[in-house]
Amino acid sequence: MKKNKNLPEHIAIIMDGNGRWARKKGLLRINGHEAGVESVREITRECAKLYIGQLTLYAFSAENWKRPKREVNFLMRMLKKFLIGERQEIADNNIRLCTIGMTDKLPQPVQDELAISIEESKDNTGMVLCLALNYSGRSDIVRAVRNIAVDAKRGLIEPEEIDENVLKSNLWTGKMKDPDLLIRTGGEMRVSNFLLWEISYSELYVTPIFWPDFRRPNLQNALDDFIKRERRFGGLIS
Repeated sequence: MKKNKNLPEHIAIIMDGNGRWARKKGLLRINGHEAGVESVREITRECAKLYIGQLTLYAFSAENWKRPKREVNFLMRMLKKFLIGERQEIADNNIRLCTIGMTDKLPQPVQDELAISIEESKDNTGMVLCLALNYSGRSDIVRAVRNIAVDAKRGLIEPEEIDENVLKSNLWTGKMKDPDLLIRTGGEMRVSNFLLWEISYSELYVTPIFWPDFRRPNLQNALDDFIKRERRFGGLIS
């Protein structure tokens, strides 16, 4: 299969609805998170097959620490298990893993497994799979501004030299292409502090389908919708 030039180069997904999916079925919230892992696997595999350049998944927000401790602990154990269990899948699909977010605040066992997976996949040349972990769009912008202020105080940059490119280069996503398509499952009409700078001109696609039920046909629906859109970036189509 060849790359379809009309497909997005970078897809970002807010994977929402695990808890509501579980509640609807009379299950525990953690059962919803477990079911969502299979969706991660299927969507990642399909994006790699379609030669999507990058897939960024909102896996754990900085605000998610506010959830019950039992649920957070379960999510961390599940993340560790996922990283170990998906290494062969990542290798088989030539995927390079990376992360954005305050990963130094994650439990050490999770940090250790992340480091192993990132190191083992660093030379892969296919799709980039980026996990947003302990991520906050606002915090990232504040962190970037603080870094620029330090450079200015040291005389490494003049205030008039600060532009969008300088700010972007200081974000966690500084070397990444901005998302062409942002998908949100679960029907909520908000971006939840995700990639606030980067999605300025992203196409938004919201589906009421909960994340555990979001599979290959649903992804294709989102891609079909994306292809139909005219991306003007503030200009006009000639």
